[in-house]
Order: sequence, then structure tokens, then C-alpha cells
Amino acid sequence: MRPLQPVSPGTRVVLGVSFFILFFALWSAVTFSGYVSKTFLADPLTMVRSGYDLLVNQNFAYDIGMTVWRVLGGFALAAVLAIPLGVLMGAYKPIEAFFEPFVSFARYLPASAFIPLLILWAGIGEAQKLSVIFIGSFFQLVLMIAVSVGNTRRDLVEAAYTLGASDRGIVTRVLLPSASPEIAETLRMVLGWAWTYVIVAELIGASSGIGHMITDSQALLATDQIIFGIIVIGVIGLVTDFAFKAFNRKLYPWARL
Repeated sequence: MRPLQPVSPGTRVVLGVSFFILFFALWSAVTFSGYVSKTFLADPLTMVRSGYDLLVNQNFAYDIGMTVWRVLGGFALAAVLAIPLGVLMGAYKPIEAFFEPFVSFARYLPASAFIPLLILWAGIGEAQKLSVIFIGSFFQLVLMIAVSVGNTRRDLVEAAYTLGASDRGIVTRVLLPSASPEIAETLRMVLGWAWTYVIVAELIGASSGIGHMITDSQALLATDQIIFGIIVIGVIGLVTDFAFKAFNRKLYPWARL
């Protein structure tokens, strides 16, 4: 094993699956042996049975669908507004100087801290939950996209000017194509963060969603249901991440993604 030496796809799959096997083996050992009380940590079999009951008898599939809709809706709104602003900030330094101080300030504000205000402003409906995801994603996207665009190789820009490109042409035909793979990877990473925001938003004032189920299960000390909800979030996030990465690699085959 050497630093930065890649592994084959088959080896990567084996190593990744091995970690999950080890994790579940350790979880089973500490719960089935009685080392940890089931009140505080349910065993895997109990978790699976509770998960089946949630899906079959308690309409948990609807909660999953609502959570997915909130994540995608809030993230899509943030991306639609953040991409053009980030590109403009990365391309034009006066625009960057104008927006960057506030964007840098706002991106450190925890989205969960806005929940009481958003409940006052937008109520406890879908607008409040979408707003939490938007706030948590928008400022991160803007700054990361601006950095990606601003890091475009200067020799490409100079060559384009030498060939007669206009300022607008530099943005549309040099900066955007050069930064597109990194922008796509930025979207993939921030989408993962959006999942953490939606669960926080659903913990307060929600009548549906995975976070709502977790809150109800907490009141009943149903750790099996809580763990199942957490695992569902992780599985959905893992699937969307792999799908996003595969799409990016197909869209930008020349990039090292």
C-alpha cells in the first residue's frame, strides 16, 4: 500500500463492504451479549422487524417520500440561485468583493438556528422546511462555486483572449467549461449536507417525514425505530451520492472525479 496509489474497482467494493460487515458484527456482539441494554441500543434483528412494521403498517414510505421531496426541493432552489451568483463572483472580482463578505459570514450561521424565526415567518408548513435546507445549502454552494470558477487556469484565459474572445466569451466558453466538473462535484457534496438540515427541520413542528418519525420514537424510547430511520437516511444518501458521482463521471469523462 502506497500513498495515493489507486485500487481496483473490485478491491474498493470488497473493502467498502467489509467495513459494513465489521460494523454490524460489532453492533450484534454488544447487543446480543447484553453488554448494552436494549433500552439504549436495539439489536439488528429487532431493528429490522421494527423497520418492516414501519413500512408495512405505519406508512413510513410516505414519510420517506416527504423527506426526499423536501431535500430535493430545497436543494434545487438553492442550486438554481447559487450557480449563477457563484459563477459571477468567480469571474468578476468586483462582484466577488461585494458579495463575499456577507456570503462568508452567512455560511457559518447554523441553519437550525433559523428554525424559530422561520416558524414565525413561514409557519410550520413546507415553506419552513424548504427554507432551512435553502439556507443551509445556498451560501456553501455560492462560495465553493466561486472558488472553482476563480481557480481556472490563467493560461487558458490568456489564450482565449489572444484568439479574440470577448469578456462574455471568456465566461461562457472558458471559465464555465473548465469549472463545470468541480461545480458538479460541489453540488454532489452539498446535497449530502442538505440531508442533515432536513432532519433537523423535521424534528420541530412536522407531521410527516423521517425526522418526525424519529421524534415520535424518541418519546417511546423506541431505539429500534430511531436506528432504522437513521439507516434509511444513510442508505438513501449513499445511493444518491453514487448515482450523482456516476452521472458526473459520464458527463465529464475527462475529469478525475
